[in-house]
Amino acid sequence: MTNTTLLLVARIFLGLLFLVAGIGKLGDVAGFGGYMATGGIPAALAWPVVLFEIAAGLALIVGFQTRITALALAAFCVLSGLLYHFDPADQMQMTQLLKNLGLAGGYLALWVTGAGAWSIDAKSGRAATA
Repeated sequence: MTNTTLLLVARIFLGLLFLVAGIGKLGDVAGFGGYMATGGIPAALAWPVVLFEIAAGLALIVGFQTRITALALAAFCVLSGLLYHFDPADQMQMTQLLKNLGLAGGYLALWVTGAGAWSIDAKSGRAATA
């Protein structure tokens, strides 16, 4: 596979995670808001978070504003990991925290490289790669 193809695959994989998660939350946004409140985030932010997940997932998949989206998702992963999974007494939660940190690493790699040639960013004249 070429680097162009691999960047597309990476964007799709990383974008699908948030797209599917956001769509899944549409069935019970109030319940998700209650969960958010357990981490100290106001439940009223549930809708903006759900919409962010869907929009950011789609943006990565199509390669639109990839660098800024990837940076925002990296921050989201670190913050949500620390707020909801940092529990040194629970190995499963610590594994989830490390998963979030690993995802943040993938998003930071996209921030550095950009979307690649097969993207809206490249077609619109934004730098496709670093």
